Amino acid sequence: MSWRDMAFWLRSARADGRLGALRAAHGVRTAFDQLYSEQPDPWGALVPRYRYQRLKYERLLALLPRREYGEALDLGSGLGVFTRVLAPHVGHILGLDLSDVAIALAADLSRALPNVAYAQGDVRAIPLPGARQFDLVVLADVLYYLSPLTAEALDGVAEAVEDLLAPGGILLLANHCFFGWDRDSKVTRRIHDAFRRRARLRVRREAWRPFYQASVLERRA
Repeated sequence: MSWRDMAFWLRSARADGRLGALRAAHGVRTAFDQLYSEQPDPWGALVPRYRYQRLKYERLLALLPRREYGEALDLGSGLGVFTRVLAPHVGHILGLDLSDVAIALAADLSRALPNVAYAQGDVRAIPLPGARQFDLVVLADVLYYLSPLTAEALDGVAEAVEDLLAPGGILLLANHCFFGWDRDSKVTRRIHDAFRRRARLRVRREAWRPFYQASVLERRA
């Protein structure tokens, strides 16, 4: 991190606070649409002076096994920043997000990439229509926005994601992890543990970096 990235964290905290207020007033989907309508880049994902998120994505990419990924899925793709990072390394990638506004912005930003597509969808309502399976599924910085984040909700999402993976497919899971004992870090441990418990998934790699935890899991053949 650099000193400029402190502004990134402050901006992210303000966005989360605003999202919480909108969610209380309007519900989850409308809240995300309203937030992106008020400020097209609420978390500063596109701001070049914030190095943290760019370096994080580079390091997440480096964790992936070196193989061919024909079909990839980015769940909770937002403005498609990581979707576009992944695009040169996959045959085709679908970004799925709850917000129609975010999807429209992401599609405009990705119009030069023919192997990238976006669709509106809810991570709580997968599997996707058509029973598609993917060689790579990415779930980064998404699940702590589920409310309520019960054990049943986490297990349901983990099972659905497990079904989305083709045999031998890779899941890249990443979430905030700060000091280990703080609330967000404890939520991250709960999320990652829910996926580790899945019988058809095995852990390939794990990494802890300032300030996130990443897990690479593979669906057993």
